[in-house]
Amino acid sequence: MIYHVHGGGMVMLAGGGPLYARWRDELAAAGAVVVGVEYRNGGGVLGPHPFPAGLDDCAAGLRWVHDHLDELGGTHITLTGDSGGANLVLALAIKAKREGWVEQIAGVHAHCPYILGTWDDPPADLPSLRENNAYWLNVALFPLLAEVYDPGAGNDNEPTCWPLRATVDDVRGLPPHVISCAELDPLRDEGIAYHRLLLQAGVPSVGNVVLGICHVGQIMFREAMPDVYDTAVREVLGFARSVNR
Repeated sequence: MIYHVHGGGMVMLAGGGPLYARWRDELAAAGAVVVGVEYRNGGGVLGPHPFPAGLDDCAAGLRWVHDHLDELGGTHITLTGDSGGANLVLALAIKAKREGWVEQIAGVHAHCPYILGTWDDPPADLPSLRENNAYWLNVALFPLLAEVYDPGAGNDNEPTCWPLRATVDDVRGLPPHVISCAELDPLRDEGIAYHRLLLQAGVPSVGNVVLGICHVGQIMFREAMPDVYDTAVREVLGFARSVNR
């Protein structure tokens, strides 16, 4: 079972949109049972629902899927999401550990996670924020999205809001992860830093950087880059199968 959480900086887009409907259809066509969650965005057609509303929705959906796993035809649950959805799947694992139900998650696959929480003065140890700024994605957008998701930065040090704020103790004992980054993404180094944190905590984690693509290029450009898209499908599906407990 693949549990999919859509991107959009936790404040926009929808699971039912064409990009994500196609992505889930492709995963299903490759042999997976796939469920997508339509959580409340920080902003959008349903109005403002800042943190933790979206995360709570994702957790409620995940626990429902776990309770109905047999009838849905699944054996175990792998989480996947991109950008803001990657934030949420990483945060779900931390939340599940805190609350004592992390065993319901077999693995976490995150594409291009948006997880730092503050971008007004980009840290020197995350050079992609400067090097890759305006390659499709502009860093100036990030603080605006963050303010909608976490008004007043009231949770800027909370790992379930911004997973890169997690400590080794926060992530120790989590299930296996894959962190897939894009070479020309401003967020590239956030993902790499989180992968290294997982390894430091002894969490099985595979980190990769897909060369020559922009933010979430793994799944956005099916027609233009079918080889990259097909590789992403195989990667997520292969990981989901590998963590069958």
